[in-house]
Amino acid sequence: MVDKPKSSDFVVDISGVTQRYGKTLALDDVNLQIASRCIVGFIGPDGVGKSTLLSLISGIRKIHSGSVEVLGGNMADANHRHSILPRIAYMPQGLGHNLYPTLSVYENVDFFARLFGLSREERKRRIDELLISTGLKTFASRAAGKLSGGMKQKLGLCCALIHDPELLILDEPTTGVDPLSRRQFWDLIGRIRSRREDIGVLVATAYMEEAENFDILVAMDAGKILATGSPDELKSLSGAINLEETFINLLPEEKRRGHRKLKIPPRKTEDRIIAIEAIDLTRRFNNFTAVDHVSFCIERGEIFGFVGSNGCGKTTTMKMLTGLLNASEGEAKLFGRSIDAKDIETRMRVGYMSQSFSLYTELTVRQNLNLHARLFHLAIDEIPSRIDELADQMDLSHVMDDQAGKLPIGIRQRLSLAVAIIHKPEILILDEPTSGVDPVARDKFWELLVDISRNLGVTIFISTHFMNEAERCDRISLMHSGSVLATGVPEALVSSMNAKNLEEAFIAYLEKEGSIGRDILKGANSDHPRILNGHTSWKQTSKLEYFNLNRLWAFARRESVEIIRDPIRLSFALLGPLLLMVVLGYGISFDVENLPYAVLDRDQTPESRKYLENYSGSRYFEEHSPIKNYTELEDRLKSGELKVAIEIPPEFGKDLKRGSQPEVGIWIDGALPFRAETARGYVLGLHELYLSDGELNAVERTSRNMPFEIENRFRYNQDMKSIYAIVPGVIAMLLAVIPSILTAVGVVREKELGSITNLYSTPSTRLEFLLGKQTPYIVIGMINFLSLVSLAILLFGVPVKGSLIALSAGTLLYVISTTEFGLLVSTFTKTQIGALFGAFLITLITSMEFSGLLEPISSLTGGAEFVGKTFPAAYFLRISVGTFTKSLNFDELVFNYLALGIFIIAYLILCLLFLREQEA
Repeated sequence: MVDKPKSSDFVVDISGVTQRYGKTLALDDVNLQIASRCIVGFIGPDGVGKSTLLSLISGIRKIHSGSVEVLGGNMADANHRHSILPRIAYMPQGLGHNLYPTLSVYENVDFFARLFGLSREERKRRIDELLISTGLKTFASRAAGKLSGGMKQKLGLCCALIHDPELLILDEPTTGVDPLSRRQFWDLIGRIRSRREDIGVLVATAYMEEAENFDILVAMDAGKILATGSPDELKSLSGAINLEETFINLLPEEKRRGHRKLKIPPRKTEDRIIAIEAIDLTRRFNNFTAVDHVSFCIERGEIFGFVGSNGCGKTTTMKMLTGLLNASEGEAKLFGRSIDAKDIETRMRVGYMSQSFSLYTELTVRQNLNLHARLFHLAIDEIPSRIDELADQMDLSHVMDDQAGKLPIGIRQRLSLAVAIIHKPEILILDEPTSGVDPVARDKFWELLVDISRNLGVTIFISTHFMNEAERCDRISLMHSGSVLATGVPEALVSSMNAKNLEEAFIAYLEKEGSIGRDILKGANSDHPRILNGHTSWKQTSKLEYFNLNRLWAFARRESVEIIRDPIRLSFALLGPLLLMVVLGYGISFDVENLPYAVLDRDQTPESRKYLENYSGSRYFEEHSPIKNYTELEDRLKSGELKVAIEIPPEFGKDLKRGSQPEVGIWIDGALPFRAETARGYVLGLHELYLSDGELNAVERTSRNMPFEIENRFRYNQDMKSIYAIVPGVIAMLLAVIPSILTAVGVVREKELGSITNLYSTPSTRLEFLLGKQTPYIVIGMINFLSLVSLAILLFGVPVKGSLIALSAGTLLYVISTTEFGLLVSTFTKTQIGALFGAFLITLITSMEFSGLLEPISSLTGGAEFVGKTFPAAYFLRISVGTFTKSLNFDELVFNYLALGIFIIAYLILCLLFLREQEA
């Protein structure tokens, strides 16, 4: 029994909290008080509100209604929340979701230490203490993504404890972790609490055996608190002998109505036919061995369990048994036949239910069943009766017209089973089918499995990491790190290790086989002289600040390391612009030269030849063999050989001498209007040149005299080469597209991975986070600029005639604005794919169509003009082209610098508005 605390001892006081996500009620008028200096466990299946409640207490989620007071203040008060974040540690649900896979163990902890403002000496001391105490010191340089599940959780705990919190919040920290690592994890927490009595721990867990050791339990269902009290108090209240039964007894009557204790009849053993056989089954992914020479046999009608932690190889093995993955070595057999992915007949005898429930969420229950029945080639006239049969068997009749995505997890689970067996398979492979399901739904599901196995003779191969489920199987294999440790009847495995239960037997097998590194065992069982013996003087030394350069640098440093260690991403960032520059620099051209033409000269006089000399001597035209007749003229234009055909009429020379005006026929291929219009201009220009050379008689020349003459002079780009405009324009386009794409995944990637909680749960501010993530990409953008300018000068021969410093200054402002635009897209998109496509399309279209690259902005009207003036590419294009071709300097570009500066401020403000400080 835990003494009733005084009101002043409460570290958490929750009153009338209701939380909704759309139509989903996550928390329903919750009231709860949590005392300090104790470990409180939140128990219940997935979706009952445990994670939501812990996220409200930690401050990472906004409160919709009600009051949440933590450490003496209201979490709705932004100032109080920000001030107590250094006193709280939050470890989110999932293996390593708050970690960065490419960073090493040491770098991950160091990153969190920097966010909490620890000095260099203090960081080093605390990191060493934590890594030694958790047994991770030996693996300090190993990437977090290459750690086992248990090691990831220990690393997550190190990151949570680095700043010496008063309140430690752990959301299902051991789900999917092997039993030995789970025990070590809680032993470490226990030793820390014994030395530091002031620390409070809040834990959500899916394991009832874990909850037995907590001081206080909070049982939850459907967003409500069913009961609170010590484990013994709850068991006494419900009249149960264990917490699993206790939770069932605490559920509302309508949820446990009809529930009965599961009984599994013995399997008939007369038929010993082997249904599934694995012989030295091995699967490698590059250098990683996921499954290592696994062997076992499963008899027909047997319920065979695969027991192990997440990542131990269970799912990979099952996929090899279904033909979804090919084995690297070894052999898998179904009913004595080797598995072949192309052998449809054998695969039709297997039903497979994946971890994520392979349903079409937008379809109804009936539509899902009908679709899968057709996919398995059931006879059309048999499908309705089979669907009705499964609806009755799985108790789905009342939801047949409901969408699968809106079903409760227990019903969705039964629907997935119905889909898996709709074609009456002889083998059923189930990959962790009960994860996150409440005990009542789990027992109902097992009743179905027992019925299928015992009455229909279906062989069931099921994976799980719950030991109480494993005990229900006829036989099990204990699996760890891709290898099978032992296979047998659960009771026999327990007795062979002289263990009290299956979990202790599993731990004994792990220790016997040495599957857990001795360094981990040694570290986990040692008392470090500082952290565990109470000699530490860890105190929060960082001041409450809303902007800190050290935290900004921590984000920038971490982002830089991740970029450097991702060769594909780094290659794209540095080499992609150069490749695109070459392609676009040569590919985009407004120069229309060497137009192929031929002549149908029906006069053949010196006058006609004199007229045609203008074409043969021009760089804009390329002469081909003469045309003989109209048919040939049409054919050669149609084939694309000619773009221009010139017809000289008969009597051309005589008419010219007589002073009459003969007509010359010009046939132009108009398939490409821009090219055709340009060719027409060339023809007219050469015709005018012919006229000015005095080939007409004096009378006609007199009639054409004008009172003045226009003389053209080109101030810039006298050669009229489009490359001198295209290359600076392509630089502007690439410095818009590439930097924005790189930063477009910056925020949304952290949302998808879950590491965005490191912003919500630490003293870091949005400004520090955004600027820190942006800084490495600004550096990359400037490196791109230098390489692109070098390419323009050395490869394309386009010199910078103006101030290179002025161009560099404008580029810096431009790159800052385009990287901020990418971050802006990343703040309001929900997926990385959406962010990439959004940033790419917006920057590409605006920088090509509305920046002045292809058409002057002054010629744009309406919406096109507005878009052109409200995107930075137009202003940098003037800087780029101006400095390359017009010799412009700082004083002539001031307006464009100011415009880019305004974009920087505007984008940053929008980023801050769209990026939340808390989850909604």
